[in-house]
Amino acid sequence: MADDILPGDTQAQGEAGPQLRILTQYIKDLSFENPNVPRTLGPLEHQPAIGVRVDVNVQRFSETDFEITLAIGVDAKTNEEQMFLVELQYSGLFRLTNIPADSLEPVLLIECPRQIFPFARRIIADATRDGGFPPLLIDPIDFVTLFQQRRGDLSGAPEGTMPN
Repeated sequence: MADDILPGDTQAQGEAGPQLRILTQYIKDLSFENPNVPRTLGPLEHQPAIGVRVDVNVQRFSETDFEITLAIGVDAKTNEEQMFLVELQYSGLFRLTNIPADSLEPVLLIECPRQIFPFARRIIADATRDGGFPPLLIDPIDFVTLFQQRRGDLSGAPEGTMPN
């Protein structure tokens, strides 16, 4: 009975469904600047202003393999004095198979970064903590909205063009 192929069992018929695999993850670039230490390490009169920038870049290596780079920049100031700067490029090498062409771009720009974001978040938290500040835990990122904003920015690009 184990050798029977059931109707709709595409795996057994040699047709695998869509698959997303993370082959590896790594830090491409990490920079932490702490220019006004130790002045900025003591008690603060005001909450620091913290700005976070996020971008997602895709590089195709083969028909199925893609490098997704999550670029996160953090700028923290108090009373116009720089507290710290963090720049992180965290990447994952993904293998995508049997993804429909019309779903490829959303998978690359939404689902792949969503998979590696928690690791990037931890790296930034560790860097800020190791720099003498409380760990900065970046709020979860809505990659769907980021994707939609990016698509709006590329409205003049030819259909099917994927940003690099």
